[in-house]
Amino acid sequence: MLYIGQLFESGERPQTAPRFPWAVDHWTRLGRFLILGSESGTYYIGDREQSLENAAAVRECLQEDGLRVVRTIAEASTSGRAPKNDPALFALALAASPQFASPETNAAALDALAEVARTGTDLCTFAAFVTSLRGWGRGLRSAIAQWYLKKPLSELADQLIKFKPRGTWSHRDLLRLSHPKAETPASNALFQWAVEGGLGHWASPEVLTAELRQIQAFELAKKAASESEVVHLIEDYRLTHEMIPSEWKNSARVWEALLDSMPYAALVGNLARLTAVGLLAPQSPATALAVARLIDRKRVAQSRVHPIALLAALLAYRQGRGDSGSLEWTPVASVIDALDRAFHLAFDNLEPTGKRICLALDAGASMQHSVCAGMPNVPVATASAALAMVFARTELHCTIAAFHDQIWHAGITRQHRLDRACEAIVCEPRGTDASLPMRDALERGLAVDAFVIVTGNPAWSRDRDPVQALERYRRQTGIAAKLVVIAMAANQCSIADPNDAFQMDVAGFDASVPQVVSNFIRSRLP
Repeated sequence: MLYIGQLFESGERPQTAPRFPWAVDHWTRLGRFLILGSESGTYYIGDREQSLENAAAVRECLQEDGLRVVRTIAEASTSGRAPKNDPALFALALAASPQFASPETNAAALDALAEVARTGTDLCTFAAFVTSLRGWGRGLRSAIAQWYLKKPLSELADQLIKFKPRGTWSHRDLLRLSHPKAETPASNALFQWAVEGGLGHWASPEVLTAELRQIQAFELAKKAASESEVVHLIEDYRLTHEMIPSEWKNSARVWEALLDSMPYAALVGNLARLTAVGLLAPQSPATALAVARLIDRKRVAQSRVHPIALLAALLAYRQGRGDSGSLEWTPVASVIDALDRAFHLAFDNLEPTGKRICLALDAGASMQHSVCAGMPNVPVATASAALAMVFARTELHCTIAAFHDQIWHAGITRQHRLDRACEAIVCEPRGTDASLPMRDALERGLAVDAFVIVTGNPAWSRDRDPVQALERYRRQTGIAAKLVVIAMAANQCSIADPNDAFQMDVAGFDASVPQVVSNFIRSRLP
């Protein structure tokens, strides 16, 4: 971490009244909406209803430059910066509606449909949004039809099987309304199957053994009369767990067949089920295979799984009971150990920001006995320590502090494991002064590009306001410092100034948060 004095020596002196480009206009709010899901600069972990009231900036920008809006929507959706695609789909629906945009913009929005709605679920979500805003004109019918026609047939078949419709629209509805003109017998057979719910006269033996092999296997699995029949279908057709009827998902033999080609994320997500059905048991061959794959460094890297996602999986698996209580299992010690090792291996998947960061962890009353909104199996104190490990292992210029009504150096380093990181932040039932990180940095002469404050449920008085302390830090150092407030246990958070583009809030916590924060610090967010 550099010090203010070092900046002075290099000639970078603070200004008396610094002028920084952090003012927020409607284009900034558009970018926030597309990436964060809200115009105010708050990232909410839980799903938010998409409505006209929440998208005022989208409508403003459409009136000013609709084509630029469509380009911005497509870029935000495809860049990987947005944790959720629903805001982009809603904005695209607005751009496709004559009530809110010009005919030229409507056409451009419909042309971008396949780029923004990449899955079958996305398409059904877009249909729900757009039909609440406009009618079914020729342009919309054609755009929906082209979505089905332009995808390679095998990929489209996979989409129709795996990605379930969301909301009121199904692929059956969309195909009946859009009338895509199939150019091959195989396409005709696939559309007929999707609309009628079964294989019809277009599904010749030649088609079913070639382009629609997966569809045939899916239909055979629905009619299977024994475990052995299902297992043979999995082995012969490489069926995935999404393609297996629910009545066979309590079979250890079926899951054993699925395990052979199961992707890493699917394995992590199904460990509880694999254990509940008896496939994963102490010293079983299947357990040895699952453990070997969980700790395979190459598989961890290829999956790009975030360590926080593996931590959530570890704590949920160790609990031995699902949130709804419908699934129970006896955790296997070697699987727990493998998840712990995978958690640490996944730190290699992270990319540093290269910025000077002060991470300040609340050690006061809000962190005691609370769980994360978004990860109910994870205590906020544990999540806070894990986030500290993320910063300690990825950021070269990072100071990690803990605070309540006092502040101190937390002493968390790259070598700390999770249990030691938790021990380094002992929470006490004391009040919280969230202005301390900025005041301390100013008193110690630390040069900070971004302050990240982690708390449970923010509740502090105005004289402890981090926003006011940030303004003082900026004014006295001349550094355009950013501020992120992560309220891990909160469903709502409005600490940051919504009119300051260099500030953001996070309400809740899950594996998407570290990347969102990292992008914001790197200026990859508006």
